[in-house]
Order: sequence, then C-alpha cells, then structure tokens
Amino acid sequence: MGNALHRKLGARHINFLALGSAIGTGLFYGAAEAIKQAGPSVILAYIIGGMAIYMVMRALGEMVVREPVSSSFGHYSAEYLSPLAGFLTGWTYVLEMVIVALADITAFGIYMSFWFPDTPQWIWVLGVVVIICGLNLCHVRIFGEMEFWLTLVKVTAIVAMIVGGVAILFAGIKLNGNSAPSLGNLVHHGGFFANGIQGFIASFTVVMFAYGGIEIIGLTGGEAQQPEKAIPKAISVIPARILLFYVMTITVILSIMPWTEIGTQGSPFVQIFQGLGIHSAATILNIVVITAAVSAINSDIFGAGRMMFGLAARGHAPRALTKVSRFGVPWVTVLCMSLVLLGGVLLNYLIPEKIFLLIASLATFATVWVWLMILLSQISMRRRLSAPEVAALKYKVPFWPLGPALAVLFMVFVIGVLGYVEDTRVSLYVGLLWIALMSAIWVGVVRPRLAAQKAVVQATPPESRLHPLQQEAL
Repeated sequence: MGNALHRKLGARHINFLALGSAIGTGLFYGAAEAIKQAGPSVILAYIIGGMAIYMVMRALGEMVVREPVSSSFGHYSAEYLSPLAGFLTGWTYVLEMVIVALADITAFGIYMSFWFPDTPQWIWVLGVVVIICGLNLCHVRIFGEMEFWLTLVKVTAIVAMIVGGVAILFAGIKLNGNSAPSLGNLVHHGGFFANGIQGFIASFTVVMFAYGGIEIIGLTGGEAQQPEKAIPKAISVIPARILLFYVMTITVILSIMPWTEIGTQGSPFVQIFQGLGIHSAATILNIVVITAAVSAINSDIFGAGRMMFGLAARGHAPRALTKVSRFGVPWVTVLCMSLVLLGGVLLNYLIPEKIFLLIASLATFATVWVWLMILLSQISMRRRLSAPEVAALKYKVPFWPLGPALAVLFMVFVIGVLGYVEDTRVSLYVGLLWIALMSAIWVGVVRPRLAAQKAVVQATPPESRLHPLQQEAL
C-alpha cells in the first residue's frame, strides 16, 4: 500500500490505449447518425474535427512532457488557470468517463442480446462490470496488455473493412441497393452538402463525440516508463491514425452506397462483409463491437480512476482516493467506479430500452469542456514562461499562437452548436447546470476545507503534513 503509482506502461500500451479510447461505438454506430445529418459533407466535418483534436493533443503533450503527472489536465488547469478551473476540469472529466462507461456497459448488454435474446440485459452488464473492474485492480501492466490486444482486434477489423470496401468499390458489387459503388455517390444524391450548411454544422455534435477519449494519453504521464519519449511519439501519430481511420472508413462507405441508404439496409459495416460473400457478417461485427465496448469500459475506468486520484491528492476529493495497492493501482477509485457502474446495472434492469439514449446524449458537453480547458491551460502556461523556458521545451505546440487560438474558437463553436441543434440542446443545459453545481460545491465546501487545512499545515511539523500535491493546492 502507499500513495505512489508505478511507471509500468510502455509506448505500445500508451499508443493502443489512446486508439482504443477514441475508436469504438462512435465509429461503428455513431457514424450513421452523423451521415444522416450532413450527408457526404460529414467527411469534411471529420477532417476539421480531427485537426482541432490534433491541436488539443499537441497542447496536452507540451504540458505532459514538461511535467508528467497522473491527473494531467486536471492538475494543469489548477496550476495555470485557477484551483476552481482544476476542480471543474477534473470532475467534469470524471463525469464524462462515468457517462461514457454507463453507455458502454449498456451497449455491451445490447450486443450480447444478439446471441442470447432471452437473457435479461442486466445480467450481461453485471458480468462485464465485475470482470473489468477486477482486471483494473491488477497490475497496471496487465491493464495495458489487455487494452493492447482488445484494440488490436478493433484496428484489424477497421482495416479489413476499409480494404474490403475498396475491393467492392473497384469490383462494382452492389450492396442490397439500387446504385452501383462509385465515387460519384459522394456528389450525385443531393450534392456534397446534401443537407446544406445547417446539416453540416449539426453533424459536429456527433463527430466530436466520436473523437472523445483520446485525451486519456495525458493521464498516462504518471505511469509511463519514459514519458518524455513515449507520450510525444503517441501524440504525434495517434491523432493522425484516428483521423485516417475515420475519414477513410466513412469515405469508403459513402462511395459504395448512397448516403440516403445508410441505415436503411442494416449496418453498413455488415453490408461490406456480406458484399464480400461472408455470410456470418453480422456475427463478425458483433464480436468486433463487443470488443470495442469492453476496451472502452477498460479505458473509462482507468481514466476516471487516475483523475480522481489526482483530485484527491490536491485536496479536491476525499483523501482516501489516493490509496494505492502494492501493484501501484489506486484501488479505492476503481471500487468507486465499480459502484457507479453497478448503478448502471440497476438502470438496465429498470429501463433497458431507454437507458442508452438517456446517458449517451449527456457526454458531448463534458468532452468539449475538457478539451477547451486543456487548450486554455497550455496558452496560460506559455504566457507565464520566459523566453529561455520556452526555448527549453522538449515538445512544442505547432503554429503558436494561431493554432491553439483557432482550436479554442472551434471548441466554443461546438458548444454553441449543442445549443443550436434541438436534439442536443439538453446536453448544453445539463452541462451548464453541472458547472454551476460544482462551482457551488467548490465555494461552499472545498475551498473552506482547503483554507482550514492550510491553517493546520502551517501549525504542523513537516513530517506530519499533507500529501505533497495537497500542499501545492494550498
């Protein structure tokens, strides 16, 4: 037991952890909704969104390489913006991970019902919660290895679908539709902007949610074996790979069938396999999406746990959350996540048909808020550094200061789109209510407690003082 995390995550673990977090149900099922909103122009939306996320990750990488800590962007917001900003960023990220984890465990239950329709959905949800939480209590390297192999399955499936889709495109195989595969499908059915600029703008709410999770790279700083090497390498290549996977996959799908037929003949991914003569296409896809869900749950628990650990170390959460097992795992945070996810089991028992849409619609605001805080923290850090300190940075944001500034404006734009689009307006309302509630908790509970602790620290011998990160927070 203790309060120190172990540096056991290698470069390949970090690479695949980020891939696994950002490639999942957002691609396999969210893509159809984005296509329905924007038509073929959704390709451009994924490109623009990917460019913005790349800037977010470079900003995060600059801070992580300079100061690798477990709670990452929560710590940076507190240090470079304000203690309140750090508190809000940390707990908003935990909220994001909780919501996404609830959606993922629910998705797992839905996927298992494909094979076992007579088994209650909540039983599968309970099973996956127990197994994944148990694995997260093991050595962090075991977590890393599990995430590596789960993500490898997803990436292999995506590559297979891209290659298969290109083969169908050149062979001219029709996929249960009336139109032959052709690049002309990108413009022949209402034009590239088939639903106008409004549809294009509305698609960003789905597109940006699909990229959510990639920021987990920053949380590996406290457990990476060589953070100064592994994290820059991951940040340099992972966003490009994710962008490539999304853009290529969507482009292939929209080329082999008109966008107006997406979702009307079943999953487009199943249709790709069926077009290649694979009769067990639905079964193959179900295995892939189950793997994607388990991988995402794994990452959700890791991310939320490490952030709560950092919040507790700064005095922004109960200090018990800093307890670490002999394997270097913050076991109390894992148990907390387990209890929250067991609440998801109850919801799946009570309202199995409504729960997925209910919880999935609340995550986009939290995701974009965290990205905005990362960008603002990096900008604030740069403004504080002297010229020699900036020159000494080992990993710098490109296109400074224009790049981060444009990314900030884009994130504010996406938050505005949440309020503009009727279907996502509730996400903005709930998000603003969350920020107001957590701000009230900071003012009424956390800040007075920290002030009282500061007075105690000043009167306490050095050997009996608080955790070092808590002292920094004071």
